[in-house]
Amino acid sequence: MPRTGTVGSALCALAPGVGWLVAARVLQAAGAAALMPTSLALLLVNTLPERRPRAIRGWAAIGGIAAGLGPVVGGLLVEADWRWVFLVNVPVGVVGLVAGARLLPDARPDREGRLPDLVGAVLLTLAIGALALGLVKSDSWGWSSPKVLVSLLAAAALTAAFVLRSARHAAPIVELPMLRTPAFAAATVAALFFTAAFAAMLLTAVLWCQQVWGYSAIRTGLAIAPGPLVVPLLAVRSGPLVRRFGAGRTAALGCLLFAAGLAWWATVLGTDPHYATGLLPGMLLTGIGVGFALPNLVGAAVTALPPTRFATGSAVTTMARRTGSVLGVALMVTLLGTPATSDAALDVFRHGWWAAVAAALLAAAAALAVSRPGGATGRS
Repeated sequence: MPRTGTVGSALCALAPGVGWLVAARVLQAAGAAALMPTSLALLLVNTLPERRPRAIRGWAAIGGIAAGLGPVVGGLLVEADWRWVFLVNVPVGVVGLVAGARLLPDARPDREGRLPDLVGAVLLTLAIGALALGLVKSDSWGWSSPKVLVSLLAAAALTAAFVLRSARHAAPIVELPMLRTPAFAAATVAALFFTAAFAAMLLTAVLWCQQVWGYSAIRTGLAIAPGPLVVPLLAVRSGPLVRRFGAGRTAALGCLLFAAGLAWWATVLGTDPHYATGLLPGMLLTGIGVGFALPNLVGAAVTALPPTRFATGSAVTTMARRTGSVLGVALMVTLLGTPATSDAALDVFRHGWWAAVAAALLAAAAALAVSRPGGATGRS
């Protein structure tokens, strides 16, 4: 599947139109969907139990570096040609494929001979899509319009159908018994809400810089970079806090700091560009929050399961995070709308930031439900 992502990136760069680009992005996303949980599962299977939390924090730190450099590099590449945003992935993917073939162990899967429930995957995808559609179009269609109501009702019905099918299928997309593990369930719910807040933060930061302050793509990337670049340091060095307070409380602290960064923007930012005293403090607080929250939520979720379920558990957690991203973006699109003036933009952005604060606080509450470990989630 990593090969799929590399091919998808190449096809994105070669796309002759928007339709082809969207289709290639689907292929690229399929590769990423397989790569993320599989990489974490391979890491856990081949790491001693007492070293797994530290390994997970290192895995998350690499993601933080990528998130920090991505906007900057992306801004530079867009200035040359948007196709370079996708072409740059191809040599990286080829190197990864060659290195993976030589270095990665041939790990056995959770199951042998069973395909996952493809119908269940379609039901879940349609449910998330219907919910996102209803949220995104609520501004233009109206909340009481039949189209929005049908979208939301369809999302609820499809979700119910997915749960029923998962309960009966031999190889469901989500193994419902795993959700009876308290630490796994709480950490996964916290990851969903936190990622929704994170996606909302990132989208609003980009739109604010470019649409309200008039920053270029490169300047926007540089403005956003300090937050993500804080993540690796905090992710790697949060071990003492985890040992003393547990993964759940450490993650909850991260969620609260993240919420504080968003609240700073909602109360301080104005339409006149004041980066050092306005955007930067909130960006740094959100970066610190991500460093404390995300690695420990992922670690608490996955290591709460037996080793034979690492791959499945990491896939479910990844799915929850991606679902949170979709919903966070959809909610922000709904709340921001198309403001006509700078004052109107300030008003709707503040509404969006307070909504993201609420999501981060819900994530903090769920993180506190993660039991303090005497086991894998609490060791560094």
